[in-house]
Formats: sequence, C-alpha cells, structure tokens
Amino acid sequence: MYELKTKETENSVIQFIESVDHLQKKEDAYKLLDIFTESTEYPAKMWGTSIIGFGKYNYKYASGHSGEFLIVGYSPRKSKISLYLATDIVQDSELMTALGKYTTGKSCVYINKLSDINLDILRRLIKQSLFHIKSTYPDTAK
Repeated sequence: MYELKTKETENSVIQFIESVDHLQKKEDAYKLLDIFTESTEYPAKMWGTSIIGFGKYNYKYASGHSGEFLIVGYSPRKSKISLYLATDIVQDSELMTALGKYTTGKSCVYINKLSDINLDILRRLIKQSLFHIKSTYPDTAK
C-alpha cells in the first residue's frame, strides 16, 4: 500500500524560510507566508521538509487510496516557487489567465518570482481553492 511521504511536521516554518539560500526567494517566501496566512486564516505548518501548508483535509479516492494533505501551500524551491492550489481550480479557473507568468505541473503552479504574477489574483485563487476543498471534503477540512 502506498504511503504519502509529505506529512505535516512540527518543524519551524521560519527556520525553513531562513534556510533558503537565494535572497529574492527568501523575501518572496516571507511575502507568501503573509498572503497565504491572511487568505486562509490558517497557521502555516511544514509538510515534509520543504512545503509550507495551510489547513488540511482527509481525502479518499475511488481506488481506495486515502490520506491527509494540506489544503493550500507553497514551496520556495531552488529553480522555481511551487504553489499548491486545488487542481480543479487551476485547470478550470478564468483567473489563471490573469495570474501572470507561470507554468503548471501535475499538482501545482510554478512561478519564478512574485513580481511575475498578480498578487490580488493569487489571493483569489487561494480563497477559491480553500472553498473548493472545504466544499468537496466538508467533514474533514480543518
């Protein structure tokens, strides 16, 4: 049975951000901390060794696979900043066209730096993602 490696930890978010080598990414990570905290009203928690998450929910797929994961979050990685938003929102949202310069992967949005995107649109995407997850998983989102 598959076990998800990315789990909530007690590691310090601030210590993690302070460990980011690139000055611009560190500054962006602190700004994202404020944006996600204000947009979700959840405290920041470390998930695994490099993801800063906000809120959590329990999911179960038709295959029977289940687990717990962050509702939204981000990670200031070496090459790009990864934004973890609800996949359905990213795929279907008209807001994505107004976000700015980004690419997408299987489960996240990649940006080079915050100045490449519209932060008001990001706030709206975070709130839409939060609403989507809470609506989809009403008994477990917290």
